[in-house]
Amino acid sequence: MTAAERRKKILSLIKQSDKPLSGAELGRLTGVSRQVVVQDMALLRTEGHPIVATARGYVIEQAGKCVRMFKLCHTNEQTEDELTAIVDLGGCVLDVMVNHRIYGKMTAPLNIRNRRDVQGFMRDIQSGKSTALMNVTSGYHFHNVSADSEEILDEIEQVLRDRNYLSQLLPYEKEDI
Repeated sequence: MTAAERRKKILSLIKQSDKPLSGAELGRLTGVSRQVVVQDMALLRTEGHPIVATARGYVIEQAGKCVRMFKLCHTNEQTEDELTAIVDLGGCVLDVMVNHRIYGKMTAPLNIRNRRDVQGFMRDIQSGKSTALMNVTSGYHFHNVSADSEEILDEIEQVLRDRNYLSQLLPYEKEDI
């Protein structure tokens, strides 16, 4: 298989998968190392393919969806409830961002689309290897959430408001974000 054929196969595997595919798994399926897959991903992105790297693997970014940023604040114990509420209504939590007063904005891709993704994220956090990014800002954080319509995003916003997870944007945040 040529490099071009391999990249075509990698793209096809990611598009057909209903879950993120790791670099190691894609390497195994195409007979190359994880590092070669990483290089292939860079080339595929330069060709314009909307590939996103998440903590669990590579996915294709869903085009044509509506996206809204939410500012949230809650405890670690409420994280699963927050994420489940979003995905149960049809939202995808694209990322998490904190606005630290010393370090500035820090963002991490999540691409949490369903309850299985929520469970995997919670398992990773509960393993104790790391803590949620929101902990560096006393529970305050932002999520970009995508959905098929503005109406779904409105429903998500209302549920987050009802559960007291939504926070008001501060004046400097309105300019910054």
